[in-house]
Amino acid sequence: MESATSRLLASAIQVSQGAEAKVFKAYLHPCEFASSSTSPSDASDGRTPILLKYRFHKHYRHPTLDTTLTKARVAGEARAIIKCLRHGVNVPGIRMVDTAQGVLGLEWIDGKSIRLLLGGGAEGEDETTEEETEDDSHEIEEEDPFDEYGISEDDAMRMIGTEIAKMHRADIVHGDLTTSNMILRHPSSAKGLQLVLIDFGLAYTSTLAEDKAVDLYVLERAFASTHPASELLVASVLKAYQEHMGKEWLPVSKRLDDVRLRGRKRSMVG
Repeated sequence: MESATSRLLASAIQVSQGAEAKVFKAYLHPCEFASSSTSPSDASDGRTPILLKYRFHKHYRHPTLDTTLTKARVAGEARAIIKCLRHGVNVPGIRMVDTAQGVLGLEWIDGKSIRLLLGGGAEGEDETTEEETEDDSHEIEEEDPFDEYGISEDDAMRMIGTEIAKMHRADIVHGDLTTSNMILRHPSSAKGLQLVLIDFGLAYTSTLAEDKAVDLYVLERAFASTHPASELLVASVLKAYQEHMGKEWLPVSKRLDDVRLRGRKRSMVG
């Protein structure tokens, strides 16, 4: 017999895919979607959308090992999100967990990623060519995308630093802090304006300042590779992070300097 999770996936719309999982937009209790000519997006009026993160089977792994790893990773991601929620970190709410099917259902966040708002382009989008840059220079300067949210770019950076600090004070290390994994929830939504951290697939629990420093270093490198001349942006993030970490900032700061030094040495050696 087909499971409820399978039926939900069958009615969902795929929005992205990574190496480990596919992401879908779905609606709870899809009912007649599978047999109706009406698409889920058309039939969703009055329904609350959810995000489904489906860890698909890896055929290169032994089936038993693949099942065990998938269950552990879905459960681990759910635990990290729950712990963040308990400590007041802005993360998506959990709507369902099906470890056997490898599916995690999360609250759908109405907003845009920080990467997109900063002009880094949509995830997976090709880099801008030189010809496109020259053409754009003749266009009228576009409106600041943060105006729609009623905040400045610096405000958004400080919100990022605040949420990361709250997460680290809860001893959760994200493992993949990039601007793609941060969504600015639109102020018109029910919960209002928020900076929401997403995608805890690589998250783990740690009290070590070293691990938290590596988390910050990953974010610095993500800014540098996606958003040129981002030093001031990162500085705003770290300033807010320091303010909310309190006495825990000093050991993380020292470790961050060490991690940066190791990173520069690796770059020089190649």
